[in-house]
Amino acid sequence: MNPVGPLLLAALLFCIGVYGIIARRNAVLVLISVEMMLNAVNINLVTFQNLLYPDDPLVSGQMFALFIIAVAAAEVGVGLAIVFNLFRNRASIDVDDVDLMRW
Repeated sequence: MNPVGPLLLAALLFCIGVYGIIARRNAVLVLISVEMMLNAVNINLVTFQNLLYPDDPLVSGQMFALFIIAVAAAEVGVGLAIVFNLFRNRASIDVDDVDLMRW
């Protein structure tokens, strides 16, 4: 297996995710960017597991990917709860308004 394709895809997804976190002000789009970054990590884990241990099905690359998917689902639940609370209090989901919620 040639790992160049999946690694380039993962690097592209990660860079798009970083750009989305830096450039966006919408909290939902920031959450989507974090999910893209986590998917890039999943692609890297599975690629390196298949590259380093192609015959061993018990290696933990895919298990780590499943764990990251479970953590991402929990992160979406907590993040959307924060976004709903922000929208209910401020009528906006602008990330710049988050620091106003502490008072």
